[in-house]
Amino acid sequence: MTATTPTVGYVLKRYPRLSETFILNEMRALERLDTPLHIFSLLRPEDAPRHSTVSEVRATVTYLPLTWPRIILAVAKGHAAVAVRAPLRYLHATGLALWWSIRTRRPLSVGKQFLRSGYVAHGCLQNNIQHLHAHFANAPATVARLAGVMCNIPYSFTTHAKDLYLTPKEAMRRRIESAHFVLTCTRYNVEYLRGFLPRQDWDKIHLVYHGIDLAAFPQGDSFADVPPGENAGLPLLLSVGRLVPKKGMRDLVTACHLLHSRGIAFRCVIIGEGPLRQELETHIAELGLTAMVTLPGAMAHDRLLAFYGQATVFALAPHVTEDGDRDGIPNVLAEAMAAGTPVVSTAVSGIPELIEDGRTGLLVPPRDPVVLADTLERVLADAPLRRRLAAASRGKIEERFECWETAKALRTLFVQSVQQ
Repeated sequence: MTATTPTVGYVLKRYPRLSETFILNEMRALERLDTPLHIFSLLRPEDAPRHSTVSEVRATVTYLPLTWPRIILAVAKGHAAVAVRAPLRYLHATGLALWWSIRTRRPLSVGKQFLRSGYVAHGCLQNNIQHLHAHFANAPATVARLAGVMCNIPYSFTTHAKDLYLTPKEAMRRRIESAHFVLTCTRYNVEYLRGFLPRQDWDKIHLVYHGIDLAAFPQGDSFADVPPGENAGLPLLLSVGRLVPKKGMRDLVTACHLLHSRGIAFRCVIIGEGPLRQELETHIAELGLTAMVTLPGAMAHDRLLAFYGQATVFALAPHVTEDGDRDGIPNVLAEAMAAGTPVVSTAVSGIPELIEDGRTGLLVPPRDPVVLADTLERVLADAPLRRRLAAASRGKIEERFECWETAKALRTLFVQSVQQ
């Protein structure tokens, strides 16, 4: 393998994962650009639906064995092989892990990542991995950092949202200092990082937006029909996201109650799964919305496309939670825009970088169901507005958020990392 086409090891917490379409699109695009990949998944995949495009990824996936005796044997074998091949580098990685465990006072967590890193490092040596890239600045980045030290290869990582804002700034500074480069998916994140990083590390930070595969959203083509239901003839208000606090689904349900109280006819489908499901179901029932607001659960992308195509408006109401967790730019907003669906969302984090208020969508304040309901009522009632927003939003995706273009910037960084 030449230096111009490095073999890149992707370190992921879990692969495949239904909520991480953006990572799947990125890897598919990189492979189309002739970048050889090898995936290291720290956890086994969940028993959940899978996107059909997972089958397009050619990369080999390395998991730890299934049973504890086999895991112990595989980890011990990996560490021994790396230690024999490069004892000084192995000792360096061991020292780093010990120092981190003392500094963070989290010896069990750091110890787990150290054990994983030896297994990943052995895989890198066996498969001629020339660069390691992790998605998320927590466990995957720690494993990539230690494995990179053991193998003497550069590493990088992408930081997104929760992993960035819930990681102490000092820890993030150390991780970025040790990385060859760092990607993030919003300008908002870049400015946040520059707010506490030393200026000499600013050039390590690269803005690369999550890319959308526009081939899945052909203009002018109709999607499959949404399965008919009791309210199938009514305007469809669609939302997609994990059922977790930062997504603001409770605010959306409250806005639906306000719309219903105003006599507005609609149906709402909230697609996704998560720990707040029971709470949301209770909230829906208490507000008397069971007949018009449904939670069909998580679904693979090919089924989701049908809902995008039939939606009258797409709504998502993220906010910053009390512990600082927040979204970056939710991938589903870009997908809805690519599908030509008018979008309404909140002016939080990087969302205004995607949605230009009044041109490519409409923005409302977070945690304000009344304004959200007012805005949804406006969009539902104004067909010319919907058409104008839909046309402009598709152009925005084509301009800045097409995955085959965003992947070119990442591939260039991988090439440069092995040439330096």
